[in-house]
Amino acid sequence: MSISLRLNDVDTDIIKSYASMRGMTVSELIRRIVMDHIEEEFDLKEYEKVYAEYKKDPITYTLDDVIKDLDLA
Repeated sequence: MSISLRLNDVDTDIIKSYASMRGMTVSELIRRIVMDHIEEEFDLKEYEKVYAEYKKDPITYTLDDVIKDLDLA
């Protein structure tokens, strides 16, 4: 799949320079940045979900508690 992106000359030069500085092609740079952003957003949503569950029942266990409860010691 191919995607077009319209940029002004200044933005194009900045992106090309940054990609070169990182030893990447412009395509690799843009793909990596977009994928990283998507991953961060998914992670944030998951954190918000887990934190909401934690606030409802804020009980935590230490590793020692888990080992003892599972009779692993």
